[in-house]
Amino acid sequence: MSPDHVHLPPAVSVYDTTLRDGSQQEGLSLTVDDKLRVAEQLDHLGVAYIEGGWPGANPKDEAFFRRARGELRLATSTLVAFGSTRRPGARPEDDEVLAHLVAAGTEAVCIVAKSSDLHVTEALRTSLEEAVAMAADSVSYLRSHGLRVFFDAEHFFDGYRRDPVFALSVIEAAEAAGAETLVLCDTNGGTLPEEVERIVAEVRARTSAEIGGHFHNDSGCAVANSLAAVRQGATQLQGCVNGYGERAGNADLSAAIANLSLKMGVETIPPERLERLTPVAHHIAEIVNLTLDPQRPYIGSAVFAHKAGLHASAIARRSDAYEHVPPDSVGNGARVVVSELAGRSTLQMKAAELGLELDSPALGRVLETLKRLEHAGYHFEVADGSLELVMRAAAGAPLSGLGELFRIESYRVITDWRASKEAATGGTSPDLVHPWSSEGELTTEATVKVHVGDTRVVATAEGNGPVNALDAALRQAVQPAFEALRNVHLTDYRVRVLDTDKATGAVTRVLLDTADGEGTWSTIGVSENIIEASWQALVDSVLLALIRAAEGTIDSKPATTGLST
Repeated sequence: MSPDHVHLPPAVSVYDTTLRDGSQQEGLSLTVDDKLRVAEQLDHLGVAYIEGGWPGANPKDEAFFRRARGELRLATSTLVAFGSTRRPGARPEDDEVLAHLVAAGTEAVCIVAKSSDLHVTEALRTSLEEAVAMAADSVSYLRSHGLRVFFDAEHFFDGYRRDPVFALSVIEAAEAAGAETLVLCDTNGGTLPEEVERIVAEVRARTSAEIGGHFHNDSGCAVANSLAAVRQGATQLQGCVNGYGERAGNADLSAAIANLSLKMGVETIPPERLERLTPVAHHIAEIVNLTLDPQRPYIGSAVFAHKAGLHASAIARRSDAYEHVPPDSVGNGARVVVSELAGRSTLQMKAAELGLELDSPALGRVLETLKRLEHAGYHFEVADGSLELVMRAAAGAPLSGLGELFRIESYRVITDWRASKEAATGGTSPDLVHPWSSEGELTTEATVKVHVGDTRVVATAEGNGPVNALDAALRQAVQPAFEALRNVHLTDYRVRVLDTDKATGAVTRVLLDTADGEGTWSTIGVSENIIEASWQALVDSVLLALIRAAEGTIDSKPATTGLST
């Protein structure tokens, strides 16, 4: 059973381990420059500690700590180096891991130790007595070098269930040796909140050291477990912004910070920085090059989006009718999502959001257009950019009153593959399993003809795929007249087959995500020809970029490279 009493602390130190534990996520790979940029963002958010990595474990982490000493200027956060206890049978002064921790040049270090008898006997192949000595010796050695020591008790909850006497003896030895914080780790991520509360309460009764929590999300309870630990007095919370980490990830600090600060009255990051949660989470997602789940609590793009007419009309009168916290409290924003199911009130709210005035006949035209296009396969609730163009057209202002920006005459895409001379003449043996994989050269070229004002422009560009080539050709044709396009780049390209029973003749839906210096938008195209569907989405993307530039919503930040598709 859960403890009868809650011991909620007034404040919690947030410890982010994205640069170490988070980077173990499949598909996440950070350069040294990436790690420095992520650290800067975490400092901007205001977390107390940033775990930079494991010095000595690999050249990348060595370079990070070396460069951090000269380049990283942290205003609010403390950089932490991570490592392990000494090896079984070794003296601390002879242990390379401990030596690297001392040499890392950080004020604080975090060391991991086995606190489960199973892992000591099966993984370390040593005795329980030696495991306790390893913990004590390592903490003492690091403290003797003037370092603050955080002690990660790995597999603590599993170990406590198996042998609580041994699990407690490990952390008690670390505390006696001078560990500042005893971090209880749910390394396998299988513990449930009620059990976390019980075990943390029992540990708290046995120690005067600060207690921390480190939870993995394998059972979907990492954030709930973090809150449960805090309820019983844990004052350091480890995890990752956006929940990055191996397997199912670590506790999502974005949600944990918001819950503790806004729901439980526990101070985490400086209160005035809570509104940085969403922009920092999205910025870090861009750095690590992983698309952020739009439904991630608090900071996802969809978590304050309202689709149903009843919901939309209710929040127009009172926002807390369907929003558990004000979106701007975490730096997010509410928006109305429109589909063919939308009522007139929903469309009116969306128009107001865009600064458009739609009378009753115009609303009717938009509704009919949505029904017709969504029946054909369009999906406007995920294509806000294309929806905006539909509504602007209905309002009689398709280009925000700017007149015709450019007119398309034609486009053409040529993809050409030629076998190498040796393969074509039989000089090399073809691949009998995959004949198409024999040596050759693949090129893609697009030609776009447009009219910009009174000028006819013909532009040709190559790309590594048809969409990339079309994007390059269209930009080449239009960008000289519209310099704002330099600040615009594609960020994602998604294709869905709508009627799979037609195989290669199926209708496809293409979604393009585009970003400028201030925001993002999505556009859509639908066709039996995937090139045509891509072209529709691409043109909508460029048109909306020019409209936003004219209305002053695109800043002067330099563009990054375009999407390769």
